[in-house]
Amino acid sequence: MILSKGKLFIISAPSGTGKTTLAKAVINQFPDLLFSVSCTTRAPRVGEQDGVDYFFIDKKKFIIDIEKDKWAEWAEIYGNFYGTSAEVLNKNLNNGKHIFLDIDINGTLQILKHYPDAITIFIMPPSLDILRTRLKSRNTDSEDEIEKRLLKAENEISKKNLYQYIIINDNLQTAINKLISLIKHEIKSVIS
Repeated sequence: MILSKGKLFIISAPSGTGKTTLAKAVINQFPDLLFSVSCTTRAPRVGEQDGVDYFFIDKKKFIIDIEKDKWAEWAEIYGNFYGTSAEVLNKNLNNGKHIFLDIDINGTLQILKHYPDAITIFIMPPSLDILRTRLKSRNTDSEDEIEKRLLKAENEISKKNLYQYIIINDNLQTAINKLISLIKHEIKSVIS
């Protein structure tokens, strides 16, 4: 039997859209779907576990791996590096494993250069006003930070058409059902 190549799923969304909740629902529904854990050079925060939240690696090694083109996507944010290992993606995809990536738009654009067949999904808030309400209700950010997040969300939403699928999270259970249905459909197309 010839092993078919796995599918790579990318999910992106503005902060506060419910992406993390949706991603957890997908992982619970598809236990064989691998959730790609990013690498970072920043120090672990309290409660974070290596290999679960991130793979925490040395900055020097990360930079060497940039020079060796070992990252499927990477970014430097506030002096720390974050990235997705091309070796890990290739190994698992070639072994027929399906992979789920939770990354931003810039990461998605980098991934698509290497993996043009990736399935891209953008999660939208119902409106910026509702997104503002959600961000405020989290009680984690100052007014200034919320405004920055909303400006960034506007920019991200303006690029939504870079994605194959757009799901509006106006009702969490409906959005979960749509996302699960979409992934089932895409996985089934590999098997058929």
